[in-house]
Amino acid sequence: MQGDAGEIRKGLRDVIDFELGLDVVSLGLIRGIEVEDDRVVITMILTSPMCPMASFMMNQVQERASELTDKPVEVKLGQELWKVDMMEEEAREVLNI
Repeated sequence: MQGDAGEIRKGLRDVIDFELGLDVVSLGLIRGIEVEDDRVVITMILTSPMCPMASFMMNQVQERASELTDKPVEVKLGQELWKVDMMEEEAREVLNI
């Protein structure tokens, strides 16, 4: 099991932001997935810098990605501020924005 970036991104659709009820990929929170020789590095952001679920969501992303690859997974918190236009179109329609 190697787990390329596309497979991992697809699998991360199982990780739900409980506040908004949508997955982290649709919300645009997954900003990068780098599959390196010895590890996978995922960069994600949060909908709010003060998100009370930050640690939980990052752990969920790490756990789910680890199920999809045989390499260690590191989840880094990016500094980019989340904006509504980062969401997939279908997610915006669900939230009526």
